[in-house]
Amino acid sequence: MTASSGTGAAASSPVPAPASPPSAALRLRALASAASRASFACGVGAPPEFETKASIRWSFSPPSAVWALPRSRHGGPTPRPVRSPVAVTASGSGDRRRTGDERSLLAAAAAVDQTGASDGEAMSSAVATWWAHSRLRVLLPVVFLAPAILFLLSPPSSRPFFTLPATREESRVIWAQRRVVEWRPCGWWRTEMPAPSRRNGYIRIDCYGGLNQLRRDLCDGVAVASLLNASMVLPKFEVAAYWNESSGFADVFDVDYFIEQTRGYVEVVKDIPEEIASKEPFKVDCSKRKGHFDYVETVLPALLEHHYISLTPAISQRRDRNPSNAKASYCQGCYSALRLNMKVEIKAIELFQAIPKPFLSLHLRFEPDMVAYSRCVYTGLSSKSLTAIEAARGEDRKALTGDAAYLWRNRGKCPLTPSETAFMLKALGIPTDTNIYLAAGDGLMELEGFTSIYKNIYTKSSLLAHEDFERMHGNTKAALDYYVSVNSDAYVATFFGNMDKMVTAMRTMQGLQKTLVLSRRAYANYTAAGLAGEQLAKAMWDAHLEEYIMGKGSALPEQCFCDFKL
Repeated sequence: MTASSGTGAAASSPVPAPASPPSAALRLRALASAASRASFACGVGAPPEFETKASIRWSFSPPSAVWALPRSRHGGPTPRPVRSPVAVTASGSGDRRRTGDERSLLAAAAAVDQTGASDGEAMSSAVATWWAHSRLRVLLPVVFLAPAILFLLSPPSSRPFFTLPATREESRVIWAQRRVVEWRPCGWWRTEMPAPSRRNGYIRIDCYGGLNQLRRDLCDGVAVASLLNASMVLPKFEVAAYWNESSGFADVFDVDYFIEQTRGYVEVVKDIPEEIASKEPFKVDCSKRKGHFDYVETVLPALLEHHYISLTPAISQRRDRNPSNAKASYCQGCYSALRLNMKVEIKAIELFQAIPKPFLSLHLRFEPDMVAYSRCVYTGLSSKSLTAIEAARGEDRKALTGDAAYLWRNRGKCPLTPSETAFMLKALGIPTDTNIYLAAGDGLMELEGFTSIYKNIYTKSSLLAHEDFERMHGNTKAALDYYVSVNSDAYVATFFGNMDKMVTAMRTMQGLQKTLVLSRRAYANYTAAGLAGEQLAKAMWDAHLEEYIMGKGSALPEQCFCDFKL
């Protein structure tokens, strides 16, 4: 639109042309002055207003504008028309030692004055000269500041370069202590050791007791079959006397997986020839033998004669005296070849997922038959518990008295009560709000002594449907405890029995090191010495700290696991 004409109209006047940008020499002198000011700001030299021969001042319109030289498509500077330098004054006198940046830029300005080079050429030459003199001062700070910049810019989820010291409360948790030695599976037995193709006959292992006793006998049976160069028939579980039920090997374990994993160590078969299967195997009694039992000398003649025998492995076998092929077969069959069958594993996973995470699995043993078998005497128990213990003792398990009872307890033979277990867990820094899964059988006594301190308690019966729980075999219930304990965040045992030995070994196979067996011997010795309260708690901490950091207390088989120094 055009402006209206009239008496009040302003007279038209030409619009002033934008001020031309400063020359390259002038801009270089301005950069030299900026370098001088930067040197003074860093503590080098005196203020440039008093020492430079030429102090260049610029005024801009508007005042907030900052000079910049954006590059055009053709490589030359493209100054913005709103900036207008209005004055250049020289001030100051005297001399001083200029910085390398200043000298480079002033020399480039002088060269422009003499040669009359274009802006683009002058700036390119100046940048090259400045970079030749200043690259070290630019690169060295970048190199040294890069780690700090990377740390500041790294996302919160990334792992920090360092960790702050733990608080006093955190450092008093047993799991927070740095381990020095760990048990790990040895590598030597992972290589197959095929037996001769010719077999001496068939052998069946008869297993007795609870699930973990059955598993112990089965592991020994694999070693015996390898030692005697015999084909192993699927084991027979004699469980009726113990659990008042009937369940076999296939009701708990994956048969096909067991056969596949033991191939190359020992031959396991589902079926045997009809002429041999038609008769019962010849039974060799070696279950009551203790110490080193020579299977080759005692059992092999019967195998060669009858071609089909059954046996229960000897108690407390010295497995370390077996040849390497028998040791390797034991390790492979026990720790790599046994897994729960699909049906039991699904139920175990259901139970595991129902437990709030993270959680500690506690194998607490204080049932009437357990206490009766120990022959220990306890004070402060309820009349109901005392009656149940007396009923389970029978005639051949009378309680020890006098010096015999004192020595027996100090040897660590008496099970920990639930209240003693709670005291020891607190002494080890286990928080009282920890989620705890009780891996225990039926009939646990004096449990209120534990639940009054640790209240977040979970059991099979509380997490599974009532109908499912009631229909389960005893071996299935034990298998669920075993699965949950092996895969728990931490595992603590109060009595180092068959289950505890198997769970600690399998946790070691999986690299789960938060495993501890409470020392009944240490507790008995310190309480007998009169320690109580804080003194007893400190003594419990010291006793278990050494075992935990040194990897002791697991009693893992020497031929399968090796200690590894951290």
